[in-house]
Parts: sequence; C-alpha cells; structure tokens
Amino acid sequence: MMSFNRAARLGAALVVAGAVTLTGIPAAHAVVPFTVSSLNGSGNNVANPTWGQANTPYSRVGPTRYVNGLSQPFGGPNVRNVSNRIHNDVNQNLFSERRVTQWGFTWGQFIDHTFGLRDGREPGDPQGETANIPFSASDPLEDFTSTLGYIPFVRSNPAPGTGVSNPRQQTNTNSSYLNGFPVYGPDNTRLEWLRTGPVDGNLANNSASLMLSNGYLPRRDARGNAGTAPVMELNGRLIGQPGRAMVAGDVRANENLSLTATQTLFAREHNRIVALLPGSLSEEDKFQIARRVVMAEQQYITYNEFLPSLGVALPRYTGYNPGVNANLGNEFATVGYRAHSMIHGEFELETNASRYSQATLTALTAQGVEVAVDGDDAEIAIPLNLAFFNPDLLEQVQLGPMLLALGLESEYKNDEQIDNQLRSVLFQIPVSGNPECLDGPGLPECFNGVVDLGAIDIERGRDHGIPTYNQLRQAFGLPAKTSFTAITGEATDAFPADPQLTAGNEINDPDSLDVLQLFDIDGNAVDLNDEDAVEGTATREVRRTTLASRLRALYGNVNTIDAFVGMVAEQHVPGSEFGELQLAMWARQFQALRDGDRFFYGNDQGLTYIRNTYGIDYRRTLGQIIDLNTDLTAADLNSNVFLVPEADLPPATCTVSFTQTTEWPGNFQVNMTITNTGTTPINGWALRWEWANGQTISELWNGVVSQSGRNVTVTNAPTNGTIAPGASRDGIGFNAQRDNFTNAKPPNFTLNNRRCATA
Repeated sequence: MMSFNRAARLGAALVVAGAVTLTGIPAAHAVVPFTVSSLNGSGNNVANPTWGQANTPYSRVGPTRYVNGLSQPFGGPNVRNVSNRIHNDVNQNLFSERRVTQWGFTWGQFIDHTFGLRDGREPGDPQGETANIPFSASDPLEDFTSTLGYIPFVRSNPAPGTGVSNPRQQTNTNSSYLNGFPVYGPDNTRLEWLRTGPVDGNLANNSASLMLSNGYLPRRDARGNAGTAPVMELNGRLIGQPGRAMVAGDVRANENLSLTATQTLFAREHNRIVALLPGSLSEEDKFQIARRVVMAEQQYITYNEFLPSLGVALPRYTGYNPGVNANLGNEFATVGYRAHSMIHGEFELETNASRYSQATLTALTAQGVEVAVDGDDAEIAIPLNLAFFNPDLLEQVQLGPMLLALGLESEYKNDEQIDNQLRSVLFQIPVSGNPECLDGPGLPECFNGVVDLGAIDIERGRDHGIPTYNQLRQAFGLPAKTSFTAITGEATDAFPADPQLTAGNEINDPDSLDVLQLFDIDGNAVDLNDEDAVEGTATREVRRTTLASRLRALYGNVNTIDAFVGMVAEQHVPGSEFGELQLAMWARQFQALRDGDRFFYGNDQGLTYIRNTYGIDYRRTLGQIIDLNTDLTAADLNSNVFLVPEADLPPATCTVSFTQTTEWPGNFQVNMTITNTGTTPINGWALRWEWANGQTISELWNGVVSQSGRNVTVTNAPTNGTIAPGASRDGIGFNAQRDNFTNAKPPNFTLNNRRCATA
C-alpha cells in the first residue's frame, strides 16, 4: 500500500518531521445542516473524543517486546545483511498475480498519508536518538558503496510518559481516520494558507477553493516568502531549493511523483465540487460541502476499489459502532502496512508527443528520463530515483499522462523482494556526469551511499518493540508456524547440492540468488532468452536456493524471525495479494477504520442532504474523478483503474461477463455469461471468485453454487456444461444479499482453475 517513511506506508521514507501543532485559529462559522468533522480527528467519537485523534499513541494488539521490558530493542541478524539475502530482487521484476496496477501502491500511500505519521527526527538531528545500521563493504552480496559506513537510522520518539517505568510507545501525529488529511491538513493554520485568500488569521475571508497554480499544487514561495509557508518534508533534490516544494495538507506530498499527482488530483476535485455549488452559499459552507464529499470519495474508492483489488475482504457494514476504536495500530503501521515490494523502479508514460515541446523533451533527457518519440507517440520512462522530491517533473510530464501511466502496468508483486531504488538508494542524489545509470544493474555506479528501506523496515520493528513473527501471528489469532517451509510454502529449507554454490557457505554465495525459472500470470514458463518477457511478464520465479533455506541460515529458528521478514515471506492466501498475517492485519485495521468512524460515508453525516440539494454524489470511481479533473477521458482509462486492462495481459481462454441487473435494499441481482475463447471444448466447468464486502448468494439459476466465507464456486447445471470454442453460456444468474453501501464487483475470475478475462 505507501508513503515512503514513518508510520504506515506502502512506500516509506527517511525523513521524519516532528509533531505538527494542532492549536490554531478558530474555524470560520459554517451553517451547513450537518456536523463538520474536525481536522485532527478529535471528537469523531463523542463518548471518547481522543480516539483516533492526532498526536496520540498508536494502539497495540499484542504486547511490546523490549530487552529490558521498557525501551531497549532486541537485536538479531544485521538488517542490511538480511536485506541483501531476502529483500534483494537481483534486478528481476515480478508483477502482481492479480493484475493490480500501480494505483495499488499509489493509493495505498495516499491513504497512508491520511492516517499515519510517526513522531520522529531526521538522521543527523542532535535531538534524535541515533541508532545507525552497520554497513559491511566486505559482504560478498553487497553491490553498493557507502562512504559513511552505515545506513542512517534514528529511533522514533517515545510517547510522553512512556519508556522509563513502563513500556515505550510511539505517537501517531496524524488523525487515524480516512478524512482527506493529505488535502486539508491537521489544523486551521495550514488550511488557511492552502485556501485562496489572505493569510491573516481569519478563515472567514478565505475562498472555498484551494489555491492552485496553473492547476498544480502551490509552491512554498507562492505567497512570496517561502519561510512563512507551511513546513514540507524536504529531501533529495528539494534540499537545495526548499521554496520549490509543493504544499498540501500532508508534509510528505513531494515524496514521489505518483503521490504528488494524486494530491494534485484531489485538490482539483475539491475545487471542481466548489464550482458546482450555488453562489448564494457562503464560502465556508461551500468549502465544508466540498470537503465532506472529498472525504467520502476517498473512503468510497478505498472500500469499493482499492481493498477488493488486493483481495482484502471485510464483513458487511452494519453501521457506525461507537464502541470501536479506529485508532491506528502500531503493529499495522510499523509492519503490516509496509508493502514496499509493490513499488516500481520506474514510471512508464505513454502519450501524444504533441503535448511536449522539443525543449521539454530535451530537458527530460538531460535529467536521465528515457524519452522515445515514434511519430505521434511518446514513451517516457522515469526512474524512481528521479521521481523522489522532484515536483518540477510533474509539471513537465503533465498530470494526465502521469495518472494514466499508473493504470497501464501491473505493480510489482507483494512479496519479500524490494527494488534497489528503495532497497539501496532511497531519496539519494546520484553522482554527477552519469545520467544513464539510474536504473537496473548499473544503479550502484550512480551512488556512493546506501539507504535501504527493507533494512529500515526490519529495524523500525525492533525500534517499536514489535513482537517476533510468530508472536505477532498469535496476537492476530493465527497459529504459530513450526517450520520455515510452512511460512514460504516451499518444499525444502535445505540448500541444494549444487556445484555452482560454495558448500557450507551457501548463504554468502552471490549465486544463491540466481533466478533459474520464471512464470507468467497464467503459470506459463517465461522464455529466459526473451528479454522483453523476462523484464515485463513474470509473476513467479524459482531461484537457485529457496527462500526458506535462506531464512533458516539467517535466523536458525522460526521463533526468532523479525515480524516484517516473516510476514512478507509468507505464501499468499488464494485470491489475495497477501500472506495470512498481513491479510489479517489489513482486515482488522480497515474494518476498524470503517466501523469506528462516525463520518464514514455509510453513516451519511450530510451526504444525502448534499446529493438531494445540490445533485453532488460521492459515489465515484477513481477513474471517474480522473476523467472529471484532467484532459483524459473515460475512453482512455480502464473502467477500474486498479486493474490492468485485459488487452495488456496474455490472452485468456475464457471471458466472464458479470452484470448487475437490478438492486433493492440489502439485495442485488446479477447475470453472468461465460465465453469459451480457447480452441478446445469445455466439458464441465467450475467458475470461482471472491467477494470483498460480505455478500452472500441466496438463490442461483442455471448452475449450482457453493459459498464458504468470501469464496464462491458455481458449477454447471446438467444442461449447460459443454461450451464449444467461440460459444457462450448466458443466463447464469443469482440473487444475493449485501449491505447498502459497498458492493464491489469481483476483480478476478477463474474457470476450471484458469484465469478468465472480464468483459
């Protein structure tokens, strides 16, 4: 899921700003006939007003784990050494097995920056508690150089009153709700700067609109003196030009190009909604109406598109439950939400060459961007390192092409492997004079320092006193694993008798990571001599040594594995992008964020009034919001931008049309058509999918249904079991029960255990 650091991220960061002050000027008076939620989450729960409030400690599911019971982290294998042997992808791309696009990690990061930001210090801050990670240049699996001799690391600040006579806790400086925080910020001081109008301590004379510059987020110098602008996280290219940082509600808006683009999209969406409202309303009323809709849109996309695409299933929504504490969990923020392996090493844009002047194309190339123009078409590949803290680049390539690119290609597989752009050179500035070594095997030539996000993920778990892998499984109601192979699903945890390996020292042999076989999304072998196929189609690999054998060599005992390492090593639950532990952590947290939020869209709080009075509905897909706020059209986008278009995948041998024909309170009806697009007849079929929102089939015709939890299997009736090549079976339908607010279409179907395309 995906900021690049701190608390809960699908993408993580190095720099940690201190806690944001939440005191500020009083809000302007609004007369909208619904309750306005606070910016910092306070008062969301009336009986427990600090639940989910910013600047409060993370909650915990399990106990803390410190050597002295108070604050001293446990040790273990050197985390860079673990990263070199477990998280090292050896420059081999593996893609989502559920065709989730790069919107998976981008949206994940956008909502991460909504509900999580740990309180901590930057490396080098004398007030920080430095705990740098040792770096060994002599490690035979080390490809990079570090002139520092260590990876910078600073412990999170202890929550006030903890760590001396009681276990150390950590503070979440964000509100723990999906409340549009990245757009609006934590307090009225930042919000007033973001809104069009004067900055004089009086929100009443501000416009309802957010300040944009030519359709993009304002820079810190947009009001003249950058020194008086809201604090923004600065790193990489922005350190030397802090006034060029774009400003948004969350301090991390410049961390990478896809995040900055998403922040820009929703600032535009806010202003679009404001423009639809009548001029007779006060500016404050228009602002609060637009904010209420944007909050609901963020929630709606999360629960109807994002989570279903990843295979995270929740029970039906039964309404707001004031007994549920939506506070973000420390285990979730520190371990569970760190899905950094999903993040690509580059962004690939495909658009019209006429968008760009030759001067712009030349400037892009000079930075290290790969530009290929073929007639009217332009292909632009941006290495991830260039996308860090580089907001100028977004205006150069433009918002539409950037957002389109995120939905054209699968994200990387959520597994134990992390791209070197994150695992070795996160946020760093490359050496000068070598712009063509910014990606792939040549990356070590570009940098003389190492910042390893995978190593930091492990170390952050130790810093926060997170239990071991097996202890964390038990805290989330899962049985402990008793062997390394039980974790990974592999056949052996022993090194092979392979002449390519150094017997007795296989764990330190670089050949241990060799990739021997690759397989695509349909399980077909990838030709290792086909460079394009090797680079762009694999979803599974076989290495010279098993993951289980490397885990055993590093940890020795399954009960000593760091929680993050064990979690990402797990084999995936069928129908999901996650192993058992990560899936359990996501399901628990996102159910609490839904059920314990008084302003969740299913609890209304003004949304029906806005729809009935002004005709503005929050129920929009992410693709529809992109369509409304960019020069892209619906025809440019997949109907679900979280899923790769079928045309960009290997041809499937079947197609499923899944059409909702009607709905009524708590129920809906669907008609399905199965088409045999293969060359041989289908004799007997079993169609399978997973529900995401607790739906239950109550009646089915022209087939036989069985449902276990979220898993559904429909087998043929005696009269429709044969489907000739090119033929279809229509009229397979059902009635089903649902809640009244979420009803995501199943993203993936299999027929006789083979992938089906969706019509």
